[in-house]
Amino acid sequence: MNMEDELFDQIVSAFNKLVSWVAAGAMVFGGVVPYIPQYRDIRRTQNAEGFSTYVCLVLLVANILRILFRFGRYFETLLLWQSIIMIATMLIMLNLCTNVRMATELNTKRRSFLATDSKDEEVRIPKRLFLDFDWNYFWSWSRFVDYVQCVLAFTFVAVYITYLLLDSVLFVETLGFLAVFTEAMLGTPQLYCNYQNKSTEGMSIKMVLMWTSGDTFKTGYFLLTQAPMQFWTCSLLQVVVDFAILFQVYYYSRYPQKPVSHTISHTNSAKAL
Repeated sequence: MNMEDELFDQIVSAFNKLVSWVAAGAMVFGGVVPYIPQYRDIRRTQNAEGFSTYVCLVLLVANILRILFRFGRYFETLLLWQSIIMIATMLIMLNLCTNVRMATELNTKRRSFLATDSKDEEVRIPKRLFLDFDWNYFWSWSRFVDYVQCVLAFTFVAVYITYLLLDSVLFVETLGFLAVFTEAMLGTPQLYCNYQNKSTEGMSIKMVLMWTSGDTFKTGYFLLTQAPMQFWTCSLLQVVVDFAILFQVYYYSRYPQKPVSHTISHTNSAKAL
């Protein structure tokens, strides 16, 4: 009987470890999974119009701030790796989108984050001693290196400020809140776009269901692992936004506000793709 109990305990222990590994893998890689089909679709069609690069901006800012938050308030290492992998994924997406846009818009005026002389015949950027920081073209630059320069500049400033104020509890808690709140707001552009259009036409319902299931799992994980309050409160906000979008799908399909267009709109939000 004792041997049977020991065997049962070993099976339960092995099962718990397996569940822990699966949950850990889902937390680390689950956030980047929706972008894999998007990456393949852009490469296949050589068209990046359906993907907003502001997705990358929001997620880069959110995850850089989250990493800095860890210096002031320790949280699980898995969440640190999640942020690192997401940053790498967003840079890969930016690189692809920039290359595709450059190949399809040869006659478009080139824009740069840091304006310098360029030997590249295709990218003619006048020599200046200041940032070519036209807000009308912010985050719509012509080269991947310009996005990298912007990310590095933001990171340097954020690291410096964090270093100066790391002893302030108020600053550290605010930093953590900004990190997760920025990511939590990722679905609101789609919510607002649907409200403006009075329709969810052209939006992938499967993707919204993936967000909802992923965000629900993430919220439960934060609660069970006793993550900092900022993490689970903002994750809960993400779930609320996801359900609000699902409600829009139901409402606008049940009570159409305008005639169905024959041309599917490809205007997508930060989180839509």
